[in-house]
Amino acid sequence: MGFIVFEEEAFNYLDAQLENFVKRMDRIRERSEDKTMNRWLDTQDVCQTLNICPRTVQTLRDNGTLAYTQISH
Repeated sequence: MGFIVFEEEAFNYLDAQLENFVKRMDRIRERSEDKTMNRWLDTQDVCQTLNICPRTVQTLRDNGTLAYTQISH
């Protein structure tokens, strides 16, 4: 395992940048928590909204890009 040595000034700068980044992410998360879906979308709705085909929707689900919930009949 190797070591990387920083000057104190550089370390403090990086620490401040990281702290600012974390604060921005927290604000974004807080804003997104207020938003909820008013209705569920089926595959056809998603295809029309995003202008993509059903196979693309399935690919987005499979690779984790598009979250979904399956409801049993």
